Amino acid sequence: MLIAGAFIVTVNSAVAPRQDEITIWKEFVQLLRADALTVERVRPVDPLTPASQLTLLRQFVKNATWEEWEATPRVVHYGNLVTFITTLGKKSNAPSTYTFNFQVEGGRWYYRFLEGILLPLDKVASLPATGHQFPDLAEEQKAWIRNELYWSQMVRLYNEIAGIKGKTYALDVFRDGEGYALTASVWVPFYPTSRAFVLYLCWEQAKLQGNSVTLERLTDHEAVVRFDDSLYFALYVRASHLKNQISLEDYIKIFETVWQDRARAAGWILKIDGQGRKIYLRFSR
Repeated sequence: MLIAGAFIVTVNSAVAPRQDEITIWKEFVQLLRADALTVERVRPVDPLTPASQLTLLRQFVKNATWEEWEATPRVVHYGNLVTFITTLGKKSNAPSTYTFNFQVEGGRWYYRFLEGILLPLDKVASLPATGHQFPDLAEEQKAWIRNELYWSQMVRLYNEIAGIKGKTYALDVFRDGEGYALTASVWVPFYPTSRAFVLYLCWEQAKLQGNSVTLERLTDHEAVVRFDDSLYFALYVRASHLKNQISLEDYIKIFETVWQDRARAAGWILKIDGQGRKIYLRFSR
């Protein structure tokens, strides 16, 4: 149990924001609202591009409730970097906390990036602090983080290998079907591999990966699995760095390669249907 008052503040976010910091936020919001922010005021971190980040912002504010944006945000300021932390979406009953990061140079601010993940690590328990004393996040947020970290690394790996040996060779790296099917048959020993594979798929994707999965049909000769709002594809839409690193065509090809190889190893023929929010894996034998 934590002792009351035994916290160490690790950043100066508890200090009231200075007027010049609030001025940055107000100017930024005014420019966004008027659609007057230009690429000259955008300096993202690598490998992001000013144009991509400006496009992301414009999409992000399409349905903005500007009264929420005009509320005074929490401010973290160190060096020449300023981060504004604010909660948006309250009016639509979908509140989320976002961070907006800026660089200040020569008395002028430049927008760097928008982030939808905020780890509440501004306070740490008195040391030594064990794992359970660190603040936790909701399960769906942790699933998102796991997938973003993993697929960001996989895209980087794909690009490096494709650049050296070509895309076909790079895609072969993602073929893990034999191991996946074996895992299913060992961990779900109640059925033949083909049926165990489908059940394991649903469990692994729902419980380990955090996806919304529905098993619609399962017989000895047919199975249908539905993904709703697949995290894999949601990442491509929301994580702007991925769009800067890989085309949607290649990103889809990775998904298809993974599941086709897994289905083959388990004795299934797979047809992948759908796009956007619903994707169907249709297995047949």
